[in-house]
Amino acid sequence: MPRLLIIDDEKAIRHTLKEILEYESYKVDEAADGPTGLDMLIQEKYDVVLCDVKMPKMDGLEVLERARVLAPHSTFIMVSAHGNVEMAVEATKKGAYDFIQKPPDLNRLLVTVRNALDHVQLATETTKLSSENKTLKKKLAKSSEMIGESAGLQAVRKAIEKVAPTDARVLITGPNGAGKEMVARQLHELSQRSGGPMVEVNCAAIPSELIESELFGHEKGSFTSAIKQRIGKFEQADGGTLFLDEIGDMSLSAQAKVLRALQENKITRVGGEKEISVNVRVLAATNKDLLQEIAERSFREDLYHRLSVILIPVPSLNERRDDVPLLIDKFLKDIAQDYGNKPKKIDDAALSYLKGLDWRGNIRELRNVVERLVIMSDATISEADAKAFAGK
Repeated sequence: MPRLLIIDDEKAIRHTLKEILEYESYKVDEAADGPTGLDMLIQEKYDVVLCDVKMPKMDGLEVLERARVLAPHSTFIMVSAHGNVEMAVEATKKGAYDFIQKPPDLNRLLVTVRNALDHVQLATETTKLSSENKTLKKKLAKSSEMIGESAGLQAVRKAIEKVAPTDARVLITGPNGAGKEMVARQLHELSQRSGGPMVEVNCAAIPSELIESELFGHEKGSFTSAIKQRIGKFEQADGGTLFLDEIGDMSLSAQAKVLRALQENKITRVGGEKEISVNVRVLAATNKDLLQEIAERSFREDLYHRLSVILIPVPSLNERRDDVPLLIDKFLKDIAQDYGNKPKKIDDAALSYLKGLDWRGNIRELRNVVERLVIMSDATISEADAKAFAGK
């Protein structure tokens, strides 16, 4: 229930306003002067304050100024029998939401209070959204952080630094779980398009009959289930980056349309005739040998050459075993933060054992194993824990 505070030295006015507002199901408190009102604002949280301007001890504008510091969450509506345009402007400059004259018109009063409460709710939702965006950005930054000092990873970093500021298309290759998506994120975040969207498409996860609709969108009625128009990933990524993950699994029909989009910077929605210009940088990734796929006629050679202006091969974890301890340390900290606990320790024997394992699932598999060890082991992860729970 919204909470309101009335600050006014006239008892009759306070009681009248309270009766009207309580009838509207608001919880209403009263203060007979400015200092009392300020004390109440400090002790309790009020959504909206109806504050008289002319009062003894402390006038309403001074109350407003102090409340901006002591109770910034409250929205003020100033009330005065002596109001004029100059006073209304001054109150607004000091942070008041609105200004109404005494005796207040009932409808005007209720509309102003409702609008002020809507303003409070919007401000709360905006603050919440901002906080969620910051949290999401931190998570995304954490997920795209590349950990390791091996020669293979250093080569990847060097390639990213050179290529990211350009608009060159990049083909990222490497086994599943090696970190191809992290490379794509780094390329986007360090590019001149970082302020635009990064749209990701997992080509292997979308049925072949739906991939064209997913990429290029469709018009209403273009097929049985097309009950409304849909904007595709190319349009969604306009001004930013489109990341085509597992592009080796894309159908030949979709490959032909992607090739045209790359050649002409235009797309046509499924079932549509209008050409739509798009401005996207395309990054692609695959765990397949595309040259072999070309030989087997399952991947277009012309598309391969369009995508592979720059090739960035990502090494497997088995090719960078010296990075395993650094990755484990990072995962222990991340998992502890996710669970709200202190990071667990791991002894040298356990690290040595894990470093020597065959990591066919690469970084993704290592992360899962570390989480399992955190859950199943005691305060310090031992070699015995590693042998028992690494699942090898």
